[in-house]
Amino acid sequence: MSSASVIVRLDAECDDFARRCGAFSQDMTANRAKMFVLQHRQNTRFRNSVLKLRVATNCPEWDVKMGIIAACTEEIIADVEHGAGQPHWKILEDLGVSIGLDRTEIQNAKPLPSTQLSWSAWEGLMSNTHWLKGLIANTCAERINIPGYGDGEFREKGWFGMERRRWQEIFNLSEDELFFFKLHSVADIVHSDLGWNTAAKYAVDLHMEDEIVEACRINLIVWENYLDGIMAGGDALDS
Repeated sequence: MSSASVIVRLDAECDDFARRCGAFSQDMTANRAKMFVLQHRQNTRFRNSVLKLRVATNCPEWDVKMGIIAACTEEIIADVEHGAGQPHWKILEDLGVSIGLDRTEIQNAKPLPSTQLSWSAWEGLMSNTHWLKGLIANTCAERINIPGYGDGEFREKGWFGMERRRWQEIFNLSEDELFFFKLHSVADIVHSDLGWNTAAKYAVDLHMEDEIVEACRINLIVWENYLDGIMAGGDALDS
């Protein structure tokens, strides 16, 4: 099997995820958006300061290891190229303030049970497994920010391209306040291309094609649990 064939199979898993995940097809509401900030700021910090670095530690390929660490640095320390020198979690925190959350509330938020369950699942999928499977776990959810998956606006713009429009309509945000979504649309192309192309290449070299596609499928199930939990948590705020 060629690397191109592996990419076709990985893309098929992402397309299925984009079509089935309720968070993408259901309406966005103010409280669902607020819960996204409260959970995803934590998730960004945990995945990039703990889980992804474990993948880098397990990886024997120096250039790949350095690429993972560089991407984590942008997320949690400073993104000079795309984020005006700010870490991604801080840009998301600022977005939360723009939609009416108190900064202290964002900083002191606790993980929902669904978020905690997702972290526990990713521990097994990223910490105690072959580095190539961990690399897919790094990459697969970022991939859906790239146009080409799902239907309609999602397929045309990618996930955060769609969310940018939905949040603007709910909160009447300025271009500067919506920067988080533009940032990730650009940065995720870079990050996911690294992971996607590397995973496909090494999957063939290591004869792990089926294992890598299956790892992608399982990780997207975990992402679905995580996002569905955010939507349900936002709905709970309504009451």
